Amino acid sequence: MPSCRVFVVSGLFLAASARLPAQNFDTIQIRTQALVQGLYMLQGAGGNIGLAVGDDAVFVVDDQYAPLTPKILAAIGAVTPKPVRFVVNTHWHFDHTGGNENMGKAGALLVAHENVRRRMSAGQFIEALNRQEPAAPPDALPVVTFTAGLTFHINGDSVVVAHVPPAHTDGDAIVFFTKANVIHMGDLFQSAGLPFVDLSSGGSIHGIISAAEAGIAMANAQTKIIPGHGPLADRARLQAYRDMVVALRDRMRAEIAAGKTLEQVQAARITADYERDWPGGQGSHDRFVRLAYQELSRR
Repeated sequence: MPSCRVFVVSGLFLAASARLPAQNFDTIQIRTQALVQGLYMLQGAGGNIGLAVGDDAVFVVDDQYAPLTPKILAAIGAVTPKPVRFVVNTHWHFDHTGGNENMGKAGALLVAHENVRRRMSAGQFIEALNRQEPAAPPDALPVVTFTAGLTFHINGDSVVVAHVPPAHTDGDAIVFFTKANVIHMGDLFQSAGLPFVDLSSGGSIHGIISAAEAGIAMANAQTKIIPGHGPLADRARLQAYRDMVVALRDRMRAEIAAGKTLEQVQAARITADYERDWPGGQGSHDRFVRLAYQELSRR
């Protein structure tokens, strides 16, 4: 990608970065992993990015944080000189949509489920993180929204974007590059940790399970699966994730049925069996237990 494009965008993200809490992005490096011909996974800070390049367009899934846009565009520029034409958001969270304003102003068409635009258009409070998120600026909002899904016919592939019932949030989408046999699951799937069910954004542990089952149904043994966070995965890993969440949901139901308080369930460490294979980030197991208890104890 020509250096002038990176320079222009670097001027655009200053206002957006001012809205972020203090965080040092200077040392973050964007790592590019080739998956199949024309498909890549980019990792930096925030959600994993999907990148598809070809004769028709540069197609991006999620865009991390605004201050990282120049680095992300430089990584894309090392693959292709073409500008980004489409950005699809898998859901509304700041670590997946933070670069929207920059990408949109640079000419990309922003696409997401209608609930993504609705939530980004107004201030949101993520209770589990005790985080108040301000309304996004107009240029960061998805320009094209869908209800059930849509398909892009580009680069010799049919890219199916499918909404799933409330899971991580109420605006989640799976992106399936059907010919390339690559799936981007967004935060419906954490390949190295337990799910984050954002109840305040309409999420549900039951939806996480059904979304995993939908991804499993799309995939075969050769499918490469990009998770929202964590290393590249496959169908077997997604199946193991689904089975883990089902087991933990059922354990939580049993604890609640036995009349246990949240503190008693936390002391029982019902996720201990999964701490080695699904470590997640610091405090993620405690958060999962707290949110699962909150949801499943509702009357």
